[in-house]
Amino acid sequence: MSGVLALAEVGVPLAALGGGAAYARVKAPALYWSAVGLPIATARFSVTYGSTMDACGLTVAPSPLRIAITRATTRREIRPVPPQIRRIRPTTTGLKVRLRLAPGQEPADLLASAERLRHAWGVHSVHVAVIKPGVVELRMTGYDVLRKVRMPRTSPTGELVVPVALREDGTAFVRDYRAVPHALTLGTTLSGKSMYLRNLITQLARTEVALVGIDCKRGVEQAPFASRLTALATDPEMASDLLDKLVELMEERYDLIRSYQSIPSAIPTEDITSDVWGLPAKLRPVPVVLLVDEVAELFMAATRKDEERRDRMVTQLIRLAQLGRAAHMYVEACGQRFGAELGKGATMLRAQLTGRVVHRVNDKATAEMGLGDVSPDAVFAATQIPPDLPGVAVAGDSSGGWSRIRTPHLTLAEAAAICRANAHRTPAIDQLERFRP
Repeated sequence: MSGVLALAEVGVPLAALGGGAAYARVKAPALYWSAVGLPIATARFSVTYGSTMDACGLTVAPSPLRIAITRATTRREIRPVPPQIRRIRPTTTGLKVRLRLAPGQEPADLLASAERLRHAWGVHSVHVAVIKPGVVELRMTGYDVLRKVRMPRTSPTGELVVPVALREDGTAFVRDYRAVPHALTLGTTLSGKSMYLRNLITQLARTEVALVGIDCKRGVEQAPFASRLTALATDPEMASDLLDKLVELMEERYDLIRSYQSIPSAIPTEDITSDVWGLPAKLRPVPVVLLVDEVAELFMAATRKDEERRDRMVTQLIRLAQLGRAAHMYVEACGQRFGAELGKGATMLRAQLTGRVVHRVNDKATAEMGLGDVSPDAVFAATQIPPDLPGVAVAGDSSGGWSRIRTPHLTLAEAAAICRANAHRTPAIDQLERFRP
């Protein structure tokens, strides 16, 4: 009888501990991972690494020297060699393992086996990142980091580099305007597209850039950020005038480059290969980021006069997307759909927008508009975004790489407060002064 009571006394705390761990796994996954998941996953990885790699076909035959040394020093069986582990580093969201690939291997081999590695080591996901030739990093996440977004404490930094969202591998998704100058963001109503733009604006508001907005919905989306906007157009007529002024500003910046580098004025703008980064810092003009909230509104036309204005606006947008990078001018276009059905110039404009972010869409055709030239897998991933996770999107670029991301929740009031707090950073540009909100 005393033995039964003793077991009962031990069983109650164990049951409570198990119940607490199960509760934490659902309600506080980050805490559960740090306390329970990380030690288990690390031990499982360390014990089964060699056999798992062998089962996944990620091993190669050892070198003749290794075979000779093994035969001379031991009686062990000669076994295939997996990639060499260089470093194991735990993180708050998972585990990072740096590997030196075996001769004859490539990162695509590990990428093809990522799902099998995930199940073998009991983690939520496994992602493969190339560090340098011959060295890759397995980024394992212990739980779904996109369920409740917490941006990492550190993220890539640099001029015109701003963190916007969280990738599913636990790293920050950044907009690097020097690497990807222009971008297109798509998504249906309530998909989180406005939240993405809100986060982008607040991050840019903290830097020394001029923010120019086009919001043809009478400014309802961008008016709260007016304190940080250098210019704002709230209807198609204003947008047309604003785009004309932006093109004039771009041409003036090319003239500045010409005068500094002694380029003859007879050479067309399109043939100038240099940019403002070649100018001294004191002469370099302030960067300009054009934020178009609903790009389809610029293509709408009801009368012949509207058609003429639309053609001019589209032409000016295409010029900015083609030539703006060298003049320190960048385009961020957002919309629900964006394809050839919008009219003349839509496909040409889309081709200039290298960065692509697609939120939940209503049909596969819309996903293909944004990601069809990036990757078929990215298109499929975009069509699988559930409606109960607003802000989740698929981000890709022309290199063929893509990943799932999610922007952190940010209320409109919080975003407006950040813009007001950084209003002193708003640069004044003479050509855009009459559009100052």
